[in-house]
Amino acid sequence: MRDGSASHFMASRSTAVRYGLAVLGAGILGLFLATVAIGQSTEKEAPPPGFDYWQPEWMVRELWGPGRMPKSMMARLLRHTTFVNLGVPKEYEDATSPLTPSPEVIQRGGQVYVEHCTRCHGAKGMGDGDAGMAVSPSPALLAYMIRKPVSVDEYLLWTISDGGKQFNTDMPAYRGILSRADIWHVIAYMRAGFPRIPAAAKAGDGEGDQNAD
Repeated sequence: MRDGSASHFMASRSTAVRYGLAVLGAGILGLFLATVAIGQSTEKEAPPPGFDYWQPEWMVRELWGPGRMPKSMMARLLRHTTFVNLGVPKEYEDATSPLTPSPEVIQRGGQVYVEHCTRCHGAKGMGDGDAGMAVSPSPALLAYMIRKPVSVDEYLLWTISDGGKQFNTDMPAYRGILSRADIWHVIAYMRAGFPRIPAAAKAGDGEGDQNAD
């Protein structure tokens, strides 16, 4: 009996050892395969040389440079960049409006604006005119832009006079359509906040008040 028990004990022990070795081997194999997979994944996702973990790619300012921004945004900003770096063309340098923003001046500016500008820039300067819906980049938000430091007289005169052809926008050039005096009147009107123009003050178009709700 004693020999049989010893044999049975040794057989059970041998089985347990083999099972343990099999489990250990499987574990080592799994660990090896996982290490290889992690190594391959790390190799594929390795950051480029010079990558800065404290400044991930989405924070890099160059992503917003002219080479990567959308074409419409690039065209919209190109005039501003040109003005900041090069100023305006010679004929517009240091130009300032000779007009005092009297009610008569603003009214006249509103008449010109209604006739030539609302179809794209909208009655309130919000870029929502019917014709403006079909152009890209969309018309400037004049009501917003007119309050910004860039909107000095020489900049506005240049923009309205020469239009946007050189910057690949659909803004027409008005230098051959409007007199410089008319352009100054429009600028005065915009600076006044695009106020309502009484129907009687319009050029007899009979359409009622501008900006009517």
